[in-house]
Amino acid sequence: MSAETFAHVSNLVVPTATVIYALAMMSHALEWALGRAVVVKDAEVKQDVLVASGGEGVTAGTASGGTASAGVAETVVPGAERMEAASRIGLTLTYLAFVLHLAGVVTRGLAAGRVPWGNMYEFSITASLAVAAVYLIFVQRYKLQWLGLGVTLVVAAVLGLATLALYTPAGPLVPALHSYWLVIHVSAAAISGGAFTIGGLVSVLYLVKARAERRVLAGGTMSASLRRLPSAEAMDGTAYKVLAFAFPLWTFGVLVAGPIWAEYAWGRYWGWDPKEVWSLVTWVVYAAYLHARATAGWRGRNAATIAIVGWFVFIFNFVGVNLLVSGMHSYAGV
Repeated sequence: MSAETFAHVSNLVVPTATVIYALAMMSHALEWALGRAVVVKDAEVKQDVLVASGGEGVTAGTASGGTASAGVAETVVPGAERMEAASRIGLTLTYLAFVLHLAGVVTRGLAAGRVPWGNMYEFSITASLAVAAVYLIFVQRYKLQWLGLGVTLVVAAVLGLATLALYTPAGPLVPALHSYWLVIHVSAAAISGGAFTIGGLVSVLYLVKARAERRVLAGGTMSASLRRLPSAEAMDGTAYKVLAFAFPLWTFGVLVAGPIWAEYAWGRYWGWDPKEVWSLVTWVVYAAYLHARATAGWRGRNAATIAIVGWFVFIFNFVGVNLLVSGMHSYAGV
């Protein structure tokens, strides 16, 4: 197949994957809507919360992650069959979209005759692929189906933006990018960025579930959709595990491989370029997150807040710096 054919295939399957991710998002949104329409009896929900918190109310979580109570995650609630059906459809559509998404990234690389992350469009479709990949890898091990709405929303939005506003025809790399360190540096950044996104989404839902658990213990109610989430303690632990996986990868990709590549391309290891500065800021925030958990016992709400701040810093580094600030990394264009 010619480069033009590969480019045509990529330009076809990436928008198709975007549509399917959007359909998966709608299915997961229906799942949540069905759950919100059902309010479980106060006594049943309070029992679940007390079991999950060890009988002492809502806890902040454990540094090693903790485990979810089976009562919170698995207890049958009214309308559970319909919610489960919507969840399965959403997950199936996500797998299908991921396969097309992967095909789009691979054919883009074949069309360009190089790794497919030489400009903002290519890095967007690759980074969003990493988000979906991290989710699908962890979804079975940590039972993350409940995260499907957030993941598909983020991936569909990034792909839609890339397709509509950032598209650049496949072409050769500028001289500064001709190095195998490009593969190491950018792939590590993309994978760790995908994990940062998963950790950020889990942290957001942690805050929602923790608030609901406190409300239940005060005599309130909880919707069936929130009851199907793992306990707040378990989500706090899941976020910690994902971010603990991402941080060393980000450290290597950005603070080791990045400077080595910079020395090859520009003759210096570090130059305080805006992208370099914000990559360091991202590293500092997540280092503070892990350090606070390990030494000061910051768990639960405090840890989740730092994780969410880190995610927004990463997003600004990924999008804002490229679009709003000029620097050495502007060679990629948009």
